[in-house]
Amino acid sequence: MWGIRELATRIDARAVVLVEGVSDRVALETLAARRGRDLDADGVRIVAMGGATNIGHFLDHLGPAGRGLPLAGLYDEGEEGFFRRGLQRCGLGADLSRDDLAALGFHVCVADLEDELIRAVGVAGVREVLAAEGELRSFDLFQRQPAQRGRAVEAQLRRFLGTRSGRKSAYARLLVTALAPDRVPRSLDAVLTRV
Repeated sequence: MWGIRELATRIDARAVVLVEGVSDRVALETLAARRGRDLDADGVRIVAMGGATNIGHFLDHLGPAGRGLPLAGLYDEGEEGFFRRGLQRCGLGADLSRDDLAALGFHVCVADLEDELIRAVGVAGVREVLAAEGELRSFDLFQRQPAQRGRAVEAQLRRFLGTRSGRKSAYARLLVTALAPDRVPRSLDAVLTRV
């Protein structure tokens, strides 16, 4: 795997979308494919940064002071401060509000990608996806664990999606595939519209 500096010099792109992790990248790639869009052919690269704390480094190398590439991004609500500070530090504004971040092409997932997708697909729809993957029984057992009792089913689903390595990415693809066209989370739609 390349370091940030090497990635910045090697990346062949017209525009770059910065996302926190692999599941975010998978969700955007899946949505673009569903819409018949070939991001590679469009020169759009989605880069999973390995966490929101890395945003400043990527902005330094790919943004105005680096390669000067058009940028967009997707971030979890709890990580907004990292994105705000990174964008301000690289000269893209001061005292940026959430609306200012969106105007720059950086859109929030409330509370995170999984939460957005669970709300958009709906609990019944997510359960159908789990059933199709043979994981509904596992989820039903998971719900009975003492730590899960009394929690909203949406919170249980979010936690369940993060309990096994690779599950978030797999379900990012599956849940985006299950979305009704009019139920696409605004943040995902806005990022793809931007680039």
